[in-house]
Amino acid sequence: MDCASYLRHLGREHAAFRACLDGDLSAAVEHCGDWTLYDLANHLGGQNHWAAAAVTERRGDHTVPAAPRERTALVGWFEDSCAALTRALDTDPLTEAWTFHPPHTAGFWQRRRCLEALVHRWDAENALGTPSPMDAGLAAEGVAEVLDTMVPRQRSRGRAQPPASALRLDATDTAHTWTYGPGVPVARVSATAEDLLLLLWGRARDDDRAYVWEGDRRAGRLVLEGPLTA
Repeated sequence: MDCASYLRHLGREHAAFRACLDGDLSAAVEHCGDWTLYDLANHLGGQNHWAAAAVTERRGDHTVPAAPRERTALVGWFEDSCAALTRALDTDPLTEAWTFHPPHTAGFWQRRRCLEALVHRWDAENALGTPSPMDAGLAAEGVAEVLDTMVPRQRSRGRAQPPASALRLDATDTAHTWTYGPGVPVARVSATAEDLLLLLWGRARDDDRAYVWEGDRRAGRLVLEGPLTA
């Protein structure tokens, strides 16, 4: 995807997340520990400001005060964070930036923040009982990012070890295929790109009927032990 595509998707995901802030801010966010919807908004908005500084100031130590708790103020604060991030990312993807993984460019954040917003928009809607479908192409990009960015990051931080064998993942709606692990895959799991992304981010169980397994399922499931993301 190019810069314009990422920014377009980012705007849509931010708008959908913003709509959730009209709901119950105390709703539990199922896959984010003990977070509520307020906590998730605080996280996403704060990280928006942090990533904007990573691009405009080329540093990764920017800190942001906690989001206000009153709804109107929270919404305004979140919208400001989205605007600040969009301004920062509306630049040449090759612009130098601080990042936690190569490439050290604005393009890294264009991709990363778009996919962060995608997953957390789903989290927010799911917390309110109204999850809407993901864009299939963007979800496929998210699967690729888990394997080329998030997994290497987990390993570099000592949180995960390389798998002993390989698993093939097939996106049934986009025809994308990925292999994670060494050698010939011992198993294959097929699902939509969205369902594969939710699986890799720990938002779904691999025994759900959305997933079709072939080969050595037990060995394939071991490949997915991580944590793969953080």
